[in-house]
Amino acid sequence: MTLATPILHTARLRLRPFTEADADHLFALHGSTYVMRYWDSPPWNERARAERFIKMCRTMADDGTGARVAIDRASDGAFVGWCGLTAWDENYRSASLGYCLRDAMWGNGFATEAAHALLEWAFDTLDLNRVQAETDTRNAASARVLEKIGFVREGTLREDCVVNGEVSDSWVFGLLRREWRPSAAPSGPASRP
Repeated sequence: MTLATPILHTARLRLRPFTEADADHLFALHGSTYVMRYWDSPPWNERARAERFIKMCRTMADDGTGARVAIDRASDGAFVGWCGLTAWDENYRSASLGYCLRDAMWGNGFATEAAHALLEWAFDTLDLNRVQAETDTRNAASARVLEKIGFVREGTLREDCVVNGEVSDSWVFGLLRREWRPSAAPSGPASRP
């Protein structure tokens, strides 16, 4: 079953399928040691990885196993990053959420806004019952994004990642259909005490 990658709009963002023109942006994003410090793989060191990523996004859509979208800022078209649902299982009605944004875009609520829009599409289109997400336990900002859109921390995967010899733990988060609140669409950065 093919799964058409959506084009979605929020108050400040446009989520769309990847094109070959995104390869340089993806390489800069995933090549950043700073951005990738909490990731489960090392930073990319060759542009070809970006081209393979884009092909993999198309393959996922063609195979019906997920959807990854590029995120652009609506006001000026600037590349923000990406958001995706992978490992979609039609029988279990489940998928995994992931996202990665340029560090210059952090702190503006873009990850929360994009993830919320993609989840709204997915709960309607894929009839999901459960979405899972994982984040490095040191990445408090990512954990806050997940909690803002309704995810509940369910546990810790101890020493589940080893990247360049560094061992780290991950938190597992889950969001159930009965807990999903589509009307609570976020926009803008959250106020901080």
